[in-house]
Amino acid sequence: MRVGRTHGRRVVIVDGCRTPFLRSGTGFADHSAYDLGRHAVAGLLHRNPEVDPAAVDVLIMGTVIQDPSTSNVAREIGLACGLPPSCPAYTVTVACVSANMAFTNAATLIAAGMADVAIAGGTETLSDAPIRVSRAIRKRLIAAQKSKGPMGLLKHMKGTRFKDLVPEVPAIADFSSGLTMGQNCERLAKRIGISRADQDAYALMSHQRAARATREGFLARQIQPVMAPPEFAPIREDNGIRGDSTIEKISSLKPAFDRNFGTVTAANSSFLTDGASAVLLMSEDKARSLGVHPLAALLSTSVTAMDPLDELLLGPSFAIPDAIEAAGLTLDDIGVVEIHEAFAAQMVANLRLLEDPAFAQTRLNRDRPAGRVEMERVNAWGGSLSIGHPFGATGGRIITTCCHRMQQEEAKYGLVAACAAGAIGHAMVLERVER
Repeated sequence: MRVGRTHGRRVVIVDGCRTPFLRSGTGFADHSAYDLGRHAVAGLLHRNPEVDPAAVDVLIMGTVIQDPSTSNVAREIGLACGLPPSCPAYTVTVACVSANMAFTNAATLIAAGMADVAIAGGTETLSDAPIRVSRAIRKRLIAAQKSKGPMGLLKHMKGTRFKDLVPEVPAIADFSSGLTMGQNCERLAKRIGISRADQDAYALMSHQRAARATREGFLARQIQPVMAPPEFAPIREDNGIRGDSTIEKISSLKPAFDRNFGTVTAANSSFLTDGASAVLLMSEDKARSLGVHPLAALLSTSVTAMDPLDELLLGPSFAIPDAIEAAGLTLDDIGVVEIHEAFAAQMVANLRLLEDPAFAQTRLNRDRPAGRVEMERVNAWGGSLSIGHPFGATGGRIITTCCHRMQQEEAKYGLVAACAAGAIGHAMVLERVER
């Protein structure tokens, strides 16, 4: 896929927000992905009263585990949030970079002059993932729709075995390799030589940074409170952050994917999360005409695909060098870096490979590596390990966080990157718009 600097009209990010990110099975257990997405998009519109909902040209949302009753959840969210029926809305699914791709699609439409105002984000619930009956039962039930009376139904169910009654739970595994992300991460950690100590130390740092950002109000700026049933008390904060954890607690957990020789645990992996995000994009001319001040402008985007077995989690290592080169920059120019934390081992691996000359030469066909990223620049307000990872929504969170950090730290350039199942990588470079 061709990558490069964004051509056409200049695309700017005006604002972004999200629901709190909650551990699945907790405060959002009775919310659907539609409900969560509705909260995020409505919150974004309420925060920006100068933008008439009728002016939104397109809504694009990412989601991974789709609810059959809202298969195009973006369309249902748009209608519920007061966008005009004439506003097209569609849903994209690219695993953990679904919201990133929703953003890229929206930005492309704006740059090409096909839209002036767009909303992109994502929504996900793992609390209520659709569980199917077995294929054998599905075939019988479909055929039974034409049966007449109870006896006709029983005729179609004849021959049903006990094992046919076992439901099919969605598997968080890569279809082509058959491995879960955690199993693949174990392979990566062993192959590159990432120690348990390095993983646990990174995970603890993520939680401590997120806890500090919460205390100091940095994350509150991007969170849209949600009144969730049954209590309907406002939920204002993420609930997966463990700022009081210690290295002793984290290191006491047993391996989750390789019981005998593994190093990947529940503590150094991202957890199942419910949440939604939304980002408001415009052409720069449109933003100026509305009197709104953008946070950042999009400079370049890179989408890559690698070997699903050996490079599933290495998307940032492949996508980042392309994105920064297309922007005409070097890694040293980037002041703010936000990378999706699927696993601590994945983060350590990508940061190592970005400065590895052998990797640059053999896998990227480059004379030199992208360079070193100091930890002070990366995920300074925590990341997916601590804040949580609703698959379809994380991209909206890290884009918003990158913009907010750039403004606060007065960084000229920011970088957003992520990996996804299927070995897809995504990266983008942003430029702060000065006030």
